Amino acid sequence: MKAAIRRKYGSPSCIRIENIEKPIPKENEVLIKVIATTVNRTDCANLTARPFIMRFILGIFKPGKIILGTDFAGEVVSLGESVKSLKIGDRVFGFKDTGSRSQAEYIALEENNLFAIPENINYKQAAASLEGAHYAYTFIHKVKIKPEQKILVNGATGAIGSALLQFVRQYDVHITATCNTKNIELIRSLGADKIYDYLQEDFTAYQDKYDFIFDAVGKSTFGKCKPLLKDNGVYISSELGPNSQNLLFALTTPIIGSKRVIFPVPFNTKKTIPYIMQLLKEEKFKPVIDREYSIDEIGLAYEYVLRGEKTGNVIVKLV
Repeated sequence: MKAAIRRKYGSPSCIRIENIEKPIPKENEVLIKVIATTVNRTDCANLTARPFIMRFILGIFKPGKIILGTDFAGEVVSLGESVKSLKIGDRVFGFKDTGSRSQAEYIALEENNLFAIPENINYKQAAASLEGAHYAYTFIHKVKIKPEQKILVNGATGAIGSALLQFVRQYDVHITATCNTKNIELIRSLGADKIYDYLQEDFTAYQDKYDFIFDAVGKSTFGKCKPLLKDNGVYISSELGPNSQNLLFALTTPIIGSKRVIFPVPFNTKKTIPYIMQLLKEEKFKPVIDREYSIDEIGLAYEYVLRGEKTGNVIVKLV
């Protein structure tokens, strides 16, 4: 089978498409034919081992898993002897932030890491519904959102931001979002009440006050956003921040002052994916898809995502 392989940390130039043996599922595993996957921010962190803390998870000197990929959507083609909840032909999807080896034509995963794809979406939509939405779920469930509160989503066009915008739309709140010029209409269609074009203006220069600022791209800081927070307001970022300051602030701000930083340690996928599935079924969440690449073009997909230019999700087709 074809697989996207890297044997060291580095740039997309480290990736090779190789033909390797198809995995054989263990007793509690399922063999899946991968139809679609994505290249996302988590994949890029796993490729580059940046920030450095990733090495403590993936392997200090070299990656423990040489096949790339975190999310997938595909079809069950073989079952381990003890698998009871699935059958051959089932459509399944899943996500594992430390790597599921899914940028390959086949993967073998434990039964309890798989979820049924809702009937009303296709494989590409399913793959695009996972990584960003998984982290977006974490943002909104680290706080208690109440009606009529004001929320700002910084970077509303990425995989996290575009999902986050649709998730907070489920609450009766006022949403401000930032995006670039070309995506203003898209972000308005996803539910933003007010939009700042970050190419033209800096949202931190204004005097609006928010209950929550969700920095979905990690491009701002608590210091810049603090004046915009109401008393008891919360700042959450998808990144560690300069010198990992968001970890420090998450420990100190609950003790000092009335404005807090919360670090969004992700919830287990057994919490996040069922929530995502329900919104997909109810058509209250539609993943945004930017571009599609073949597995042979996956290096180009990584280069594009690493440039920080994508809107929503970048799909890699295996079939």
